Amino acid sequence: MSVEAFAIAVVVGLLVGVLSGLLGIGGGTIMVPIFRLGFGLSAIEATATSLFTIIPTSLSGCVTHIKNKTCIVPLGLAAGIGGAITSPLGVWLASISPAWLIMVAAAAIIGYSAVNMLRKAFSKPKAASQPTSQAASQSTSRDAVQPTSQAAAQPASQDAPRSAAPGDSAFKISRKHLLMGAAIGLGAGVASGYVGVGGGFIMVPLFLSVIGIPMKRASGTSLIAVTILAIPGVIEQALLGNVHFMIGIVMAVGSIPGAVLGAQLVKRVPERTLRIMFGAFLLLMAVVLVVNEVLAA
Repeated sequence: MSVEAFAIAVVVGLLVGVLSGLLGIGGGTIMVPIFRLGFGLSAIEATATSLFTIIPTSLSGCVTHIKNKTCIVPLGLAAGIGGAITSPLGVWLASISPAWLIMVAAAAIIGYSAVNMLRKAFSKPKAASQPTSQAASQSTSRDAVQPTSQAAAQPASQDAPRSAAPGDSAFKISRKHLLMGAAIGLGAGVASGYVGVGGGFIMVPLFLSVIGIPMKRASGTSLIAVTILAIPGVIEQALLGNVHFMIGIVMAVGSIPGAVLGAQLVKRVPERTLRIMFGAFLLLMAVVLVVNEVLAA
């Protein structure tokens, strides 16, 4: 590998890691097209190497999420175990599939992830923050004329509802939630093994809509699951000789610190802007991937 290729891989890995830590994805949606188009790996090598790189990337991000308490560990373990059961099935399906079908499936999954991310981003009204700011200003003006004792008592009453919100530590995971998480992991595992993605693009939306946990915790919880479910698939791909370890390790040099940074920034970066930028990039990668396979045929 040349010095230029090494530098590019590290920079791309850093970007992948940051997005992984922020959004709870393994990063395969970016790495598969990069490995296929940028490094000239075959379809099966691109997915296998992506799956290999996903493990250290996700692990570094989820460790930071655990430290920051921005994840739900039992739910992540349940989804990860479910995914670990089915990811070898995805690898087996990839081993018997033609290269073009793997890449088309990867493009479809990446495109779906992009459209879903853009849809959610644009569904959030820009003016959503205005009522909050207006309410805050009204509250401030009321506090200015209220007695000191009332002003001091008001924040305590306002904090009570927030502490009971689903996004806070008061959110409890039941056995039913764990079973639902395991079921979600089963589906994510097949996709992970087949197209070399972590499965976070499946788990994060389902964690939000089905189980009802907030985005702040869904991303970290997803990374725990991704780390676990990718392991059996990587072992199987390595035994088949499909993993390009050198390229994967070089990519991980950037993705590991990037994932730590992304997990640290999860509470600071505006989610709407990030989703729009990332969704547009994924959509472009999906189109380029399909066009490349058509031209290669």
